[in-house]
Amino acid sequence: MIILGFESSCDETGVAAVCTERGLLAHALHSQVAMHQEYGGVVPELASRDHIRRALPLTREVLDKAGLSLGDVDAVAYTAGPGLAGALLVGASVAQSLAWALEVPAVPVHHLEGHLLSPLLADPVPEFPFVALLVSGGHTQLMRVDGVGSYELLGETLDDAAGEAFDKTAKLLGLGYPGGPALSRLAQQGDASQYQLPRPMLRSQDLDFSFSGLKTAVLTKVRAQKTPLSDQQMADLAAATEEAIVDVLAGKALKAMKQTGLRRLVVAGGVGANRLLRERLVGTMEKRGGKVFFPPLELCTDNGAMIAHAAALRIKAGLERLEPTNHAFTVRPRWPLEDVCAKVGQA
Repeated sequence: MIILGFESSCDETGVAAVCTERGLLAHALHSQVAMHQEYGGVVPELASRDHIRRALPLTREVLDKAGLSLGDVDAVAYTAGPGLAGALLVGASVAQSLAWALEVPAVPVHHLEGHLLSPLLADPVPEFPFVALLVSGGHTQLMRVDGVGSYELLGETLDDAAGEAFDKTAKLLGLGYPGGPALSRLAQQGDASQYQLPRPMLRSQDLDFSFSGLKTAVLTKVRAQKTPLSDQQMADLAAATEEAIVDVLAGKALKAMKQTGLRRLVVAGGVGANRLLRERLVGTMEKRGGKVFFPPLELCTDNGAMIAHAAALRIKAGLERLEPTNHAFTVRPRWPLEDVCAKVGQA
């Protein structure tokens, strides 16, 4: 069964083709980073308009790469939420229109479920059950995953997500947009020991996170300087910030492993591409006799492959009805991941 998937929840347009038997056939991605840099962040209206421009050319590119035609498509999947309402509507409209024209089912997919299952596109593939650390721009959660559609929330951020902590700190340091990757690059030139920053909730007994205080601590350090930060001081502060965030993420993830008694940890979402986080978790899990899994680097950020793949897994698990519908649809800018647990049918 061939599934064509669309991702358009924020500032990346992703399209992919996945076969339920052969896996990922092809994918294409367009990032809007260059367009949004001028504004220092994502402008929702501009994001929506750009998704409109990119969706069909990317679809043609994916079909060509996979050696497919539209007639080979058996179902169309799309991100139904969470995300920017206008951006979601673009992907949903394109997907539902194609499904209607091709007389095939349309499958709405939860954006975070796509991230959560994206490491199953890697080699080796993690077996269920596992603990998942989901760290994207707007979400930081720890989940127990017993199977497709079987998710238990173990802990989540009470305020800012880890990705927001990276981005907001980068903005304080004048690093521009996107802030997270820029801060991580600068951190490689710095000495984290030069600044003492808090590790919010690292010692708490639960598995929740909090990162808003870390941003405030960085702001306090910047304001305490009587002169503008030198290049080296900026690098040192970037390194200290990155280490503080990684300490918390790794510490909570390892605590979740201990509490659940599981040996497999999956890391998904854009922050999962962070070099320091990967090194810390891989090294610690090896010492503890466990294993950590990541999606391929190119699939850490938002992409169509994770959406088509999640739809394929839900179909194989019998969690989606595939009879033709009238293709009425909605999107859900706010959508708890728990709502898709063992859920049958449309969003």
